[in-house]
Amino acid sequence: MANNVVGNPLSRLERIPVWPHGYRLLIVLGLGYFFSFFDITNISYGIPVITKQFHVSSSLASTAVSTSLFGYIVGAILVSIISDYYGRRVALLMGIGLYTIGSFATAFSPNVTWLIVWRFIVGMGIGTMIAQVSTYMGEISPAILRGRFTGLANVFAFAGLAAVPFAAMWVVPHYSWGWRALLFFGGLGGLTMLFMANDLIESPRWLIIHGHYEKAVTLVDRIEQRAMAKMGTTTLPPVKEIPLEEKAQGFPLWSLFKPPYVWRMIILLLYWFLWYVGDYAYLGMAPTVLVQSGFGLGNSIGFSAISGIGFIVGALYVLFFGDSIERKYSLIGMGIIGAVAVIIAGFAPSPIMVIVAGFLFTMTIAMLSAIGYIITAEHFPTRARSSGLAMCDGIGHLGGAIAPALTLGAFGSWGITGAFGLMGVATLASLIFMSMTSRATRKNLEVVNDANFIETSDSIPLN
Repeated sequence: MANNVVGNPLSRLERIPVWPHGYRLLIVLGLGYFFSFFDITNISYGIPVITKQFHVSSSLASTAVSTSLFGYIVGAILVSIISDYYGRRVALLMGIGLYTIGSFATAFSPNVTWLIVWRFIVGMGIGTMIAQVSTYMGEISPAILRGRFTGLANVFAFAGLAAVPFAAMWVVPHYSWGWRALLFFGGLGGLTMLFMANDLIESPRWLIIHGHYEKAVTLVDRIEQRAMAKMGTTTLPPVKEIPLEEKAQGFPLWSLFKPPYVWRMIILLLYWFLWYVGDYAYLGMAPTVLVQSGFGLGNSIGFSAISGIGFIVGALYVLFFGDSIERKYSLIGMGIIGAVAVIIAGFAPSPIMVIVAGFLFTMTIAMLSAIGYIITAEHFPTRARSSGLAMCDGIGHLGGAIAPALTLGAFGSWGITGAFGLMGVATLASLIFMSMTSRATRKNLEVVNDANFIETSDSIPLN
């Protein structure tokens, strides 16, 4: 690490006790998350209809789910490298563009082949947005507010997930074009965000490590003025020195293959891989499993709509408690509750149990995803933070890519008990690796990634 500098821009940013940016910035990021998460699952509600219209098997139609996840991996990693080289703002705009184009094109797919191709593009955009919003929010937020405002962005995200079954229930069972309308809606959201792109600022942390120190100072000057105007004061709390990170040099990914970051990347990648098996088994295949278990298309979507309220509840927990309770302990606790609930529902699949377990598991999805993004971003240095998050979350999506096939296999062998059991067991296994991460709640990102920082808990080695 470089020597500490009194009053450096990041020290000044970290002392601000309120959200120091415009609220239009939150709206842009929130909409980005809303529509990217809306696009994650909307295709799954159309699969039962798509199989009939295109005269293909459920297995082939569900390939559109897996293909979008492969696109997610490619987009997350490629654009995150661009982000670490050329800035967070450029990467965010690329993500918006990719899934806007992909959503419109998918809605007009003439056959299952084009559906699969365009879902790959949508996946690239989704992967980009999720990696970039988590990185961006962590870098522009003071440490004491990092969890709260990243949690606020995730309220939008999981509102998007929660909205899908309600929209699907309205159009999919009643109109032959209903599934196309769900996909088209995501594109409209992307267009809206492009009109608000001027509200996106660059990350001052990125500016500093890339040699744009004066630009960072000017940006933080504006941020401080806005914060003091909100607070109705002309002074801010005293500056507490924090270390400056090393300047960016070389290819961002190389930093991740050296200690201590290689160990962090391995542990977090295993967390995301296992968690995405359980996550996408539910998000991508639950409607199909329920329909084939005799609940009917309308009832199955209705169950998902009601239980999907858990997405909002989980995201609100992160918003209100993300900075006051150690994040990884909240994640592990909710993970155990959701996993046990869905396993029990697999053995006793009554309508009420499916709804209750679905509610608890959607809470789990919101918390394990939102908190997982924050924790992952915290474990990498600014020069490779975007790439580190993308590698773990993106490659981890291979678990999500194989989840449909694993779910159908478990369902074919053991029915709904096997399918729901897969969701629960994969979730419990992922928590083993999350328990190995460091405690970073309310700590400065530079401190967490300082080679001289000594962690006091059982965690990924920092030295």
